[in-house]
Amino acid sequence: QVQLVETGGGLVQAGGSLRLSCAASGRTDSGYRMGWFRQAPGKEREFVARIWGGGSTYYADSVKGRFTISRDNGKNTKTMYLQMNSLKPEDTAVYYCAAGPVGNWNYWGQGTQVTVSS
Repeated sequence: QVQLVETGGGLVQAGGSLRLSCAASGRTDSGYRMGWFRQAPGKEREFVARIWGGGSTYYADSVKGRFTISRDNGKNTKTMYLQMNSLKPEDTAVYYCAAGPVGNWNYWGQGTQVTVSS
């Protein structure tokens, strides 16, 4: 079992920055990919970015060039980050971290609210 806890959300003005963190504990596997998703009010959850244990990354077009995903593979706890720059009001959403093997996001965090004011 894997536990994921997100922190770092908040309120920021358009053009500002925030950094989200996701602490993963339990039976983590460095081979798992980890990722960020978000869900805005009235919309479906959407993919934001993902990162493999080896460090390769992939981004949604909507955040490419503005967001950076990274991770630390500690012995007992792995932490993933999402550095968000040049934030826009349309980035407002609940952000979730997720982890799992290829083809499945087995584990999810509880979410953290990001609000970008215009």
